[in-house]
Amino acid sequence: MLSGWREVMARRPWRISAKLLIVSSVVTVIGFSAICVNVMLDMRRGEEALARQTLENLATTIEADISRNIDVYDLSLKAVASNMLLPEIGTVSKPIRQLILFDHATTARHFGAIQVFDAEGRLTIDASTLDPVPENRSDEDYFRVHRDNPGAGLFISRPMLFRGAYSIVLSRRISDTDGGFMGVVAGSIRFSYFHELFERLSLEPEDTITVLRRDRTIMMRRPFDLDVIGTNLSERQRWKANNLRIGSSFAGQGPIDETPRLYVRSNGASPLFVVAGKPLDVVFALWRTEALRIGAVVLVLALFVLGSTIVLAREIGRRAEAERKLEEMATTDALTGLRNRRKFDSVIDVEWRRAMRQQTSVALLMIDADHFKAYNDTFGHQAGDQVLVGIAICISDSVRRAGDCAARYGGEEFAVLLPNTSATDAFKIAETIRCKVQGWSDDQTTSTVSCGVASLVPTAGLEWSILVNAADKALYAAKAGGRNQSVVANLPKLSLVA
Repeated sequence: MLSGWREVMARRPWRISAKLLIVSSVVTVIGFSAICVNVMLDMRRGEEALARQTLENLATTIEADISRNIDVYDLSLKAVASNMLLPEIGTVSKPIRQLILFDHATTARHFGAIQVFDAEGRLTIDASTLDPVPENRSDEDYFRVHRDNPGAGLFISRPMLFRGAYSIVLSRRISDTDGGFMGVVAGSIRFSYFHELFERLSLEPEDTITVLRRDRTIMMRRPFDLDVIGTNLSERQRWKANNLRIGSSFAGQGPIDETPRLYVRSNGASPLFVVAGKPLDVVFALWRTEALRIGAVVLVLALFVLGSTIVLAREIGRRAEAERKLEEMATTDALTGLRNRRKFDSVIDVEWRRAMRQQTSVALLMIDADHFKAYNDTFGHQAGDQVLVGIAICISDSVRRAGDCAARYGGEEFAVLLPNTSATDAFKIAETIRCKVQGWSDDQTTSTVSCGVASLVPTAGLEWSILVNAADKALYAAKAGGRNQSVVANLPKLSLVA
């Protein structure tokens, strides 16, 4: 019915407004949340970049110190290996030989004395004494490497117990002028050097410093653990070499323990490289605090905005409902529940213009209660009102299309607007209404109605009052013809179908 359709249309703008308010608020909250998340992620990346740079500087500094000491010690090894080829070495006294071989040898409390082993691995010369204790090192890795590989150069052994102290052994091959193997010159750097080096650094308890050989053998690690020292990471199945390429970083669980850390590898080219690690909890501790604070503020603001939006949406809904009711009261006849005269005039104006644009017919029924004044005088106004309500119910039951408009036109007169309806179809509806009214009334107080029917296709220059006048004249004709009947207006000049 038209009344139901109008109610939907009346509510729709307010519903759309409430929905738009909610959607806009949600979008705003999501937008601000996305911005905050992006800012927090940028902060996180910044904290990670800062920690990575700090660890890189630390690893590079440590590697540079280790590399410098290895280079200095290697120069002493080279000097001894070169001086062993001097012809007079075999003829001079032991003190003179010591001066020739070790005059430029580096001495420090963390460096072991340089030793010379012959081609059989026997100790022949020791920088710390003129009469070394006999020993044989032919079964050591560093000796076999130089014996079997003339191009080995400087060889750094795995961590080992050397001369009573845990050390790494640095060695070089001694070759004759023809390249033949003459023996090995070897020295050591004690673990005490690394301990002292690490103690000079300002590190957190869970920070790690790992010194590795190029084949990924752990030479030293802080915190110190003998079970880890000497381990080759290539033997760890879960740890891949690509995790830490030269000058790169890795965030996650490392190969030694399960603590997630940010690991950074030094980018130098020395025989030993350094990996510095810091727990991710420490790296992101400050960021996590800020993220929680910002997240809490954003959450509170989001809840406030959404809560306010819901309250406003409810108020808008209540206002829409109140205005709908006000509009319904303003456009509805209080007695019959049909549209009132003012609403009818508005609807017929709109439908008339639409029919004119689309060149479709518009039909109008004018319905009047027969002998209503006499009935009202006989049975009273309340009984008369009941008759009017009954007629309105019969009209509502007969007019079911959404675009139709049934209204109380005034007093005991009703009007029914039927868009896109021919005179024939309108007449059938009028007869349906008339028969229902006649069947509804009881025998003692028989109530009937007379109906005037008019239908035409609007053309330019015509006003809808013509249709009302035509239906009104048809109603008068029905009254004059004896009442309780329907009459179709005949307007041949307007091409009216009767």
